[in-house]
Amino acid sequence: MNGLVYEHVHHNLKLLKLTTFESILDNYLELAAKEGQSTIEIIDYLIDQELQSKDARSQALRTRIAGFPVEKRLEDFKFDCQPSLDQAVIKEIASLRFIHNAENIVFLGPPGVGKTHLAIGLGIEAIKAGFRVQFANASSMIEKLEKADQENRLEEKLRNLSRFHLLIIDEMGYLPFEESGAHCFFQLISKRYEKTATIFTSNKSFGEWGDIFRDNVIASAILDRILHHCTTVNIRGDSYRLKERRRYGLAQPGSLESIQSEKQNAKVLSRSEEISLP
Repeated sequence: MNGLVYEHVHHNLKLLKLTTFESILDNYLELAAKEGQSTIEIIDYLIDQELQSKDARSQALRTRIAGFPVEKRLEDFKFDCQPSLDQAVIKEIASLRFIHNAENIVFLGPPGVGKTHLAIGLGIEAIKAGFRVQFANASSMIEKLEKADQENRLEEKLRNLSRFHLLIIDEMGYLPFEESGAHCFFQLISKRYEKTATIFTSNKSFGEWGDIFRDNVIASAILDRILHHCTTVNIRGDSYRLKERRRYGLAQPGSLESIQSEKQNAKVLSRSEEISLP
């Protein structure tokens, strides 16, 4: 092989940032020559390896940007621990049609039933499919929106959040929002409405969202936009963590945490009841 041509090829591959192609070229050409592969077969293999490598790097970058607190996959979810959950519904959601259609998903249920697990699992599936995803704790996100508003950067912050095909807002309702935060949240929902998809998780029925925002009018306006194109999944059952504690004898039926779990579970209402605010 002509040395100048050899150096020129490697130099150009580096300029084109075809790093995988360049790194495996020499070894693969030697192997391909022994196997009698055609030129087009060699090119096809090298391009395919480069594409796979780029996709893996892109997926890893999107995962880091998403900011998941932990890695949770749909295939690891224990559906047998939550018999109220229809696996066929989750399978349909996992098709990701809701992202293509700019629709919303809301997971409702008491703490520990797997709402966040399912939300993160769907986020990971979306990243695999090439979508941009952002995960955010509701309270932390509201604080950041309020700060941006105080610094006259709210519109910029809303534009940044609107770039994501899927926004996951976790733990709606664990802490109430201040009036300024509620107004910022309304603007976020309005900006994403019918343009991009959002997943929400909450331990509060829709009828209690007025308490979250401390304003039934704002809560109604937000819910009107969220529920217009939305699939709501109610998960009824004991906390998976509580079940594990019981399994090892660390919590007994009738204990304070068991009673609290039962009370929270009893708050999950039918969809028609959930939408009405006091």
